[in-house]
Formats: sequence, structure tokens, C-alpha cells
Amino acid sequence: MPLSASTPLRAAIIDLDGTMVDTLGDFHAALNQMLRELSLPGVPAEAIAGFIGKGTEHLLRSTLAHVGAPAELYQQAWDRYFDAYRTLNGDWSRVYPGVEEGIAALRAAGLRLACLTNKPGEFARGLLQAKGLAPAFDLVFGGDAFERKKPDPLPLRKACEALGTAPGATLMIGDSANDAAAARAAGCPVVLVTYGYNHGEPVRQVDADGFVDSLAEVAALLRGVATR
Repeated sequence: MPLSASTPLRAAIIDLDGTMVDTLGDFHAALNQMLRELSLPGVPAEAIAGFIGKGTEHLLRSTLAHVGAPAELYQQAWDRYFDAYRTLNGDWSRVYPGVEEGIAALRAAGLRLACLTNKPGEFARGLLQAKGLAPAFDLVFGGDAFERKKPDPLPLRKACEALGTAPGATLMIGDSANDAAAARAAGCPVVLVTYGYNHGEPVRQVDADGFVDSLAEVAALLRGVATR
């Protein structure tokens, strides 16, 4: 069904992992390289999928707990994980079908675009560049851009300020309850994709203004919604 927005949309903020790019393969490769270097057992991809979306600290602590490693290894894990991810960023990931079409529809509607992710900014910018998506975005904010991460509304509010748009005129597009909670608290309308991670929970149970099975469907949601 068409999206209902109280004010004309002027911009969109889009999440990265699970929304635009399936990065599970990158996480799996980097985490298991880290674990091997720490002489720890590997972790399966299906377990990692439930850890994605709340930032790198949560990802690493959850992984260490999953393999029964002591929490004291966290700093060593952090250093080895960053070294591993830096070398393979984008190698084992893929852009979801419909993402390029959806981004093109948003740009054609005259909306400014920002990417907002809990992924470290260095990795977010590198991944967007590697996948050819970087030119579409006016701004990119990683999980280290602000003092708090999603689901806190602060990153969305700061992104809106940087875009020069009011939250009510800025559409949030994500894949999880984190994205929806941040959008609700910030006052942004929110649409969720149905194919992302969402910590293993059914995404259609999340409070959102709309759901799409492909980002290409955003064009249909925008019909009847004023932009600019």
C-alpha cells in the first residue's frame, strides 16, 4: 500500500547491512579468521546473522560468548577482527536485487540520500565504494559517527540535521526493529525490507509504516506521497 507521510518527503536515510547489501559472508569470513587467530572454534553463519545490526561491539561480544571464550579476550578480538575485515570488506557480500532500482527511484523523486549504519564508517564507505553504490549518497554515517548508535534516535536526528531536512520529511529505510525504533523516536516515517536480518525475528511484526520485499518497490510506495 502507498506510504502515508504527514509532510512532503525531502530525503531518505538508508541502512546498509541487510538492507542494501547482504554482508553475512563478510562477517562470517572475518569473524572466523579472528577466531582462528585466537585459537578458538569457528562460528556458523546462521548464528552470526542473529548478532548483526547492533554495532561491532555487540557482534564481537556475542561471537565470543557463543564459542565460550572469556570476555577478557575482547580487545584482542577487536584488533584481529578489524584487521581481517579491512582486508576482505566486500569480497563475500552482494547487493540485494532491486537495490539499485530503488535508489534510482528515490533520486528520481528528488530526495537527498544518506546511508546510516551501525557498521564502522571506514567499512561502510569502503563497501559502498566497492559495490558501486557510493555515488548515490550525499552523506554516509557509520556507527562511530555519533556518541550513540541505533536504536537510539540520535543518529537519525543528526543525519537529518546534516541533510537539512526535518525528521517528518525524512524517510528511514531499514531491515530491523533497531531501524524502526530509532525512526519512531526521531519522528521519521519508516519502511522496512522483509529480507534482512532483524536478529532472527519476523520483521512484519515490527511497528513500521510499510514493508517491501525489494527496494525496487519503494517507487510504488512513493506514489501519492509528495516529495520536495
